[in-house]
Amino acid sequence: MRIMATRRSHSNLWEVTGGPCSLQSAAMGLQELSVERYEGVADDQRILLLRGPITMETAPQFERAVCHESAETMILDLSDVPYIDSVGLGSLVRAYVSHQKTGRCLVLTGMKPRVRRIMEITKVNEFFVTFGTTWEAVEALANTGTA
Repeated sequence: MRIMATRRSHSNLWEVTGGPCSLQSAAMGLQELSVERYEGVADDQRILLLRGPITMETAPQFERAVCHESAETMILDLSDVPYIDSVGLGSLVRAYVSHQKTGRCLVLTGMKPRVRRIMEITKVNEFFVTFGTTWEAVEALANTGTA
């Protein structure tokens, strides 16, 4: 097994290749976040499907998307979010606090193990109502009204 670390010209970014898993820190910083908006089964329910990491670079986009929603219940589908950094974690907490202050409900679904682990380590997971899938959340919220 050969592992190589090369410095990208004219930058402080390193690219590590080889080994059982390759890490390209330069590429990680360039990943984008896309947000798709869907109506829930109830009129006051919205689903935001997030694709990409929630990081320092993408947190402003995430916060704008969440801020523009006024539904009583918002489901954030994180099944296509590969990782979050500390800024992304802070953005999730801000979204939670904002919803709580206005009497609204924020639910997280589909967390990948890496995202779930960072939330468990920081104890942030204790704030959120979570479901394995968006469909489970939609069904549970339809049966109870709110989480």
